[in-house]
Amino acid sequence: MENNLSAPHAPKLRLAQQTRAFVQRSPAAMAVILSVALYAFTVIMVPTALNMNAVSSIIMLTLLLSFASAGQTLVLIGGGMDFTVGAVMSSAAIMTTAITYGQDGHLLPLFGAVMVMSLAVGLLNGLCTVKMGLPPLIITMAISNVVSRLQYVFTGGSPVGFAPPAFVSTVISKLFGFLPSLVLYALLIFPLMFYILNRSRLGRQVYLVGNNPVAARLNGINVNRVIVLTYVISALFSGFAGMLGAAYMKSAKCQMFDNYAYNSLIAVIMGGTALTGGVGSYTGSIAGSLLMVVLNNALSALSLSQPIRNISLGTVMVLLLILYNRGKAVRQ
Repeated sequence: MENNLSAPHAPKLRLAQQTRAFVQRSPAAMAVILSVALYAFTVIMVPTALNMNAVSSIIMLTLLLSFASAGQTLVLIGGGMDFTVGAVMSSAAIMTTAITYGQDGHLLPLFGAVMVMSLAVGLLNGLCTVKMGLPPLIITMAISNVVSRLQYVFTGGSPVGFAPPAFVSTVISKLFGFLPSLVLYALLIFPLMFYILNRSRLGRQVYLVGNNPVAARLNGINVNRVIVLTYVISALFSGFAGMLGAAYMKSAKCQMFDNYAYNSLIAVIMGGTALTGGVGSYTGSIAGSLLMVVLNNALSALSLSQPIRNISLGTVMVLLLILYNRGKAVRQ
């Protein structure tokens, strides 16, 4: 009798279990499926959302967020968290407009200056994390606050200069009439990040450290060195993303990209990277960036207020965290 009562619910239970298993096995695919479904829903609700400019904008913002999420992915897999992503991006954007001041011939000195600034912030993040023993969230938020305040000291709170035209054209020009030329930078950044995570010795060590730092240390891995390198690489990616962001916006102001610290973290989580470390992929982070941008686009198209948007983003993140809840056998 008990079996008969539970029989009608068996198919639903199996479907729920299969869905969760698929999400946990293929978080990147799930993020892409959700993105397509959400964009289709947006077009149904607001037909004007279907146009080439909207598609181009989604691609542009997805690429920019995926670049910012590259280092965040590495840090999170290693068991850390980097809230200086946005502050470094904003600082790099300000340096882009201030150093070049609209002149095309200053890109090489600019790149060097931005990389030095990013390297300094990344080293500070990493060294403070391994030496002070405080949670990475607290350390990187404190450093982010300092970096953001230095932007006001440098600029006086006012925009300085503007991005050089040639650099701007390499970011916002259209290929085939709709594809932003920013995609050409993806041909450099995506393979580099895939190599670091999937082919390099550092990538293998990052996964081991994130999964179980004690076991990694017992296997001869310099855990502190690996953690510091993750923060340095994250800052370098963030600095480069900030330069591209300045070209996209054509000008820069203080804290203009500070929200990318939060956005990159959500995108990486949406892509299936575990907050506890040891699990994740850059493919998932790219898909998570797409989902994040499409979700924001949908909320904007529906003319929802900012508080409702924040609640929606928070709800989506909680649901995905529940679905992506995957234990790590080694740590257990």
